[in-house]
Amino acid sequence: MAQTFLDLVPAGPWGNAAMGTGFLGLLGVGCLYVAWFRRTFSSSGLLPTSDLWEDPEGTWPKVVGVGAVFLLLSYAAGRDALDAWMPEPAGLVLSLVGLLVLLNGLYVGAVVGPLSEEE
Repeated sequence: MAQTFLDLVPAGPWGNAAMGTGFLGLLGVGCLYVAWFRRTFSSSGLLPTSDLWEDPEGTWPKVVGVGAVFLLLSYAAGRDALDAWMPEPAGLVLSLVGLLVLLNGLYVGAVVGPLSEEE
């Protein structure tokens, strides 16, 4: 994943180094996610459903906050001031991670809150 923030990938057969950098970054994010999921939930699945969480009521706001931080980082990575030391796909990879984390947190918040079946 660190390769996303460095501009060391050759142009490759498609003639665009940014595409290779983005692909390697997404591959790295995917590997980190699988490792995190298996370590956190002691399961071989890939979807963090709310029944796997120990304290979904208390944790989902923190997850939404982490997603918002990733979105702010992606915004900063896309600014012209940071273009000198971050390649183009870095903001896209960060926004993808931020949106996925934010969506997961909002999903769990809705399941334990307004969509809860408990009375």
